[in-house]
Amino acid sequence: MPYRAIYANVRGRVQGVFFRAFTRDRAKSLGLKGYVRNLPDGSVEVYAEGDEEKLRELIDFLHEGSSYSSVEDVDVQYVEPERRYEDFEIVY
Repeated sequence: MPYRAIYANVRGRVQGVFFRAFTRDRAKSLGLKGYVRNLPDGSVEVYAEGDEEKLRELIDFLHEGSSYSSVEDVDVQYVEPERRYEDFEIVY
């Protein structure tokens, strides 16, 4: 599968409910690289790069969310991979 990258903006009750940690753990288990961070508007931004099939799995997970979250919308855009990340981490 091709090496691709996504930016995703996740809206709903996704801050303060362990969403970033769950996203980081899932992305790492899929072998993806990038980051997840809270945005000032209450949404969460995700940048991930890796195998296209694994990215699709992460996108599915983002729609489900963590057990404490309530995802209302996920906007996903495919972008050119930056290839500068060595791991997947939470950015503060």
